[in-house]
Amino acid sequence: MKDLIIFEVAKNRYAIDIEHIQRITQIPVITDIPNAHPFIEGMMSYENRVVKVVGFRQMVGLKTYDEELKALFSDLKQQHKVWVETLQNSVQKGVSFHLTTNPHLCNLGKWLDNFTSYDDHVSQILKELNDFHKRLHHSAIDVIELAKSDQAGASHEVDTSVMEIYDLTMYHINQFIAEFNIVANSLQKLLLYHGSKTAFAIKVVTIIDIAHIDEKMIQASDEHNKVSEFLDLSGVIELDGKLINVIRSIDLPAREVS
Repeated sequence: MKDLIIFEVAKNRYAIDIEHIQRITQIPVITDIPNAHPFIEGMMSYENRVVKVVGFRQMVGLKTYDEELKALFSDLKQQHKVWVETLQNSVQKGVSFHLTTNPHLCNLGKWLDNFTSYDDHVSQILKELNDFHKRLHHSAIDVIELAKSDQAGASHEVDTSVMEIYDLTMYHINQFIAEFNIVANSLQKLLLYHGSKTAFAIKVVTIIDIAHIDEKMIQASDEHNKVSEFLDLSGVIELDGKLINVIRSIDLPAREVS
């Protein structure tokens, strides 16, 4: 029997034998390493020794989590620019407004509803962003109703009050973007990994579960589907309808880049 720590990366699931994991912890201060390999994010102090910190996402060929967040929020800003322009056009031309007035149904609202930070500063920015984002979507309800009887008044309301709330929403999104390094770290965990050759910390985003399995459940995987040259997979298992890559061991690159 084996106990496996299961985590998710970009909708793919991986598992590591818990015997290799000394501890799961929040991310402390990480110091850069000059000329380090691209997936080595730096080094940290752990129990009176220095260990390297590895970004699992980079190891499997993905962008860092904060890079992914930046791309996501750039897109969310554009979506809300389109939203307010569509509202202006709807009121000015007297056409139906087809976008959502429910802040929980847009992509930003869905993300905010599922986001939690343990950093007080980030949480405060998040609260203010959430408040203005809700006000922005709700403002369309009154404007659309007003436009039925006073199109000019509704147009003026969009150009003044709604645009003011929109500008404040964008301001708080930009404040949030400025904190992405803190945000990304607050959402990720470190697995203190101890292999046969060395020990290091692995940065992951979502830890799903600790599963107790029979080794017979592990099925051989296709060698052509190799995830990374630094990951040795023992195979795959299926749990709750999800395929999970079972990692036998993880290696670091032999040297830093020049």
